[in-house]
Amino acid sequence: MTRNISVIVGSLRRASYARKIALNAIDLFPAGYQARIVEIRDLPLYDFDYDTPEVADKPLPGEYTGFRETIKASDGVLFVTPENNRTIPACLKNAVDIGSKPNADVAWKNLPAGIISHSVGRMGGYSSQKNLRLALSYFDMPTPGQPEVFLSRSPGLIDEEGGISQESTVGFLQDYISRFAELVATRPRPRP
Repeated sequence: MTRNISVIVGSLRRASYARKIALNAIDLFPAGYQARIVEIRDLPLYDFDYDTPEVADKPLPGEYTGFRETIKASDGVLFVTPENNRTIPACLKNAVDIGSKPNADVAWKNLPAGIISHSVGRMGGYSSQKNLRLALSYFDMPTPGQPEVFLSRSPGLIDEEGGISQESTVGFLQDYISRFAELVATRPRPRP
């Protein structure tokens, strides 16, 4: 049995540190897990009118449907996000909002989640991770316990080939990914 992990990168920049960290994290999943980045760059801004049947002139975008179905088919989701202005980037909040509707069929509900945050400063994306956890708490998403992953001074963590340059950081990420994979295996989302 292969467990599918959706990896959501909270940055749209192709060469972002978040994307590089996510690609490194994907390589740390154990056998039996298939992790891949689910792009959020082309998701239209969330508008509740799309999910309101009475609003006939605003059909549901196909991007919403595709994203929601991908998340619902996942066994877990790993968020890798920078911090923007002490919170999560707008593109990531948009993705969270899109997955939160319609109310009767929330894509995130009970889905195991992992979070890796980073920043170019010393706080490691602490504020972004806490804000993301607050948004996700509404959906009863189990997450690994301590230690959480806050990667500080992220530019210095990535080498010229895009790999993590510090073995201690690789080991720290490996421990987190292993604990997240175990959570996915032991607390699967109930399927209808």
